[in-house]
Formats: sequence, structure tokens, C-alpha cells
Amino acid sequence: MSIDNATTARGSDYSRLARRISEAGLFRRRPLYYLLRFGLVGAAYAGGLALFLTLGDSWWQVLVAAGFAVLFGQVALLAHDLAHRQVVRTRRPTEIAGLVTGNLAIGLSYGWWMDKHTRHHANPNHEELDPDVAPDILVWSGKQARESAGLARFVGRWQAYLFFPLLALEGLNLHVSGFRALASPRLRRRGAEAVLLVTHVLAYLAVLFLVLSPGKALVFLAVHQGLWGLYLGSIFAPNHKGMVMLRGDERPDFLRRQVLTSRNVRGGRFTDVALGGLNYQIEHHLFPSMPSPHLRRAQPIVRDYCAEIGVPYHETGLLASYGEALRHLHSAGAPLRQDRKTATR
Repeated sequence: MSIDNATTARGSDYSRLARRISEAGLFRRRPLYYLLRFGLVGAAYAGGLALFLTLGDSWWQVLVAAGFAVLFGQVALLAHDLAHRQVVRTRRPTEIAGLVTGNLAIGLSYGWWMDKHTRHHANPNHEELDPDVAPDILVWSGKQARESAGLARFVGRWQAYLFFPLLALEGLNLHVSGFRALASPRLRRRGAEAVLLVTHVLAYLAVLFLVLSPGKALVFLAVHQGLWGLYLGSIFAPNHKGMVMLRGDERPDFLRRQVLTSRNVRGGRFTDVALGGLNYQIEHHLFPSMPSPHLRRAQPIVRDYCAEIGVPYHETGLLASYGEALRHLHSAGAPLRQDRKTATR
């Protein structure tokens, strides 16, 4: 086969897979599913608030805080599905629902997160193009480690051990990032975003400090925000960390770019609910607008097709996925540990 013909064949791999998925009816919208899911999450939110007000100034509120951490995670997953147009196709209803779900309900800037997540989907695990692997406190490759400075250089040495503790700060980081984004002219509907974010923060703090004593309010805030960050991070950590990293001009075709950089997590219905369908990360990256309840049915089609065309398809258990991610983080920080050993000689 000539180079041109090989390129053409590789370029059509995705279209052939998409045709099989379409023939299976998996691009269909699921309005009743999302109506039920939004209804259940909304009822849980209202019930949680009622329980909070009923308990009053009690240490039992620590359990309520833990429950709200899970609930905020589920709301964030609904905002994720909205951003990918999985719920409805049209922009305006999607944006309104996204602003209410993200900004007002959990204090997460919908517009900021959607922009960031869209760039991640276009170039997953690309060191220069994917914002999710941009060096910050953590480094994701030896190259980033060698170029790091300050706090990142210190944390990077032991980042595999610090990863889950640091996730407890992710909830706070998401709030701060949302407010920072309000200064960017790239953010659509900045006025609405600002009003809803401020409303969420003021209402959240007012309810806490009016119902609870200052000490209990601070404990509730720490438990809620910390566990929410840990839950969200535990959802997203298995998806790409430890998979193929790209840099520079490394740009495989769309199908290979998405499959080779993504990892699936095996599990049953509980895993599907807990991870919001993102345990089918390969299928989600190949077909981002596919409603999440269809991802389970798409999985065997995609897996078999990848085997047919010789593309590695990686799936593992949840705990094993964390192990792979942590080993990658430890390996990425190796140059920093080596530099420290050299400096102490």
C-alpha cells in the first residue's frame, strides 16, 4: 500500500466506526433519562438542604457535608453532559441550564470550564495543547519536571504521594479559577456568570454561618469542599493520567489520538453512576455528544473495532487505574529527585 493510500485508509477509520455506532442507534437523545436524572439530583439537593436546616447547629452536619460533596460531584457531571450537548442539541437552552447547574448550584464557572474542557478534548494528553496536563503544581512529564521552578519543583519530587491529599484543594481551586475567568474577555456571558457565582458564594456562606456556630461552619466548609474536590479528582484521574503523552508535532489521526491517550475503567452500574459514565472514557472522547447512558452499549463496538484495525484499547479496574496514574506521576518527578541527590553529594 502506498503512503497516500495508507493515510486515506487511516483517515476513514473513524468514519467507519461512527457509521457502526449510528446504525446501533447510539446517537439518539435520551430526554426521559435526563429528565429523571435531573429530577433525582434536584430532589436530593432539596432534601439535603431540608435536612441541613432541620438538624441545625449539630455535629451531625459533618455527615451532611459529606453527602453534599457527593451531590456536588453529581451536579458537576450533569453540567459536563450539558456542555457536550448530550442533553439537548440547541445552544441557548444548554447555556441556561449549564449556568444554573454549574454557577448557581455548585459555584463552578460553566463557561470557563467548558472552554478548558473543549481544548482538552481536541488534544488530550498533549503537553503544549491540553490544559489538563499543563505544568502547575504537578508535572506530567520529565521535560516539565526539568523546566519546573518554585512550588512545582518541590511538590513534583513527591507528587505521587501528595496527589490525593492535593485533590482535597480542587474544589477551592475550581471556585477561584471561575472568579479569575471573569476577567477574561474570552468568557461568554460574563455578567450572568458573575452574578450567579457571587449569588452562590453569598448564599452558601450565609446559610452556613446563620445555621451553624462559626466553628461548625468552618468544619462543614472544609469537609464539604475537601471531599468534593477529592471526589471530582477521583472521577477524572483514571481517564488519561499514565496514558500516552504527546508533544510538538505528534498528531495522530482523530481516532488514534483519542483512543491511545484514554483509559477505560471496568465496573458495573454503580461505577457508571459514581463516575457519571466517564469510566467509558475512550467512547466518550470518540463521541463526546453521545448521551452517557449509551456509552456502555458503545463500548463493545469500539473495543472490537479497535482490535480489528490494530489500535491498542486499554481498560482496567478502578484501583488499578489509580495505580497506573500514580506510577506515571512518580516517574515524571524522577528528574527532580535525581537533581536533589546530585545536589546533596
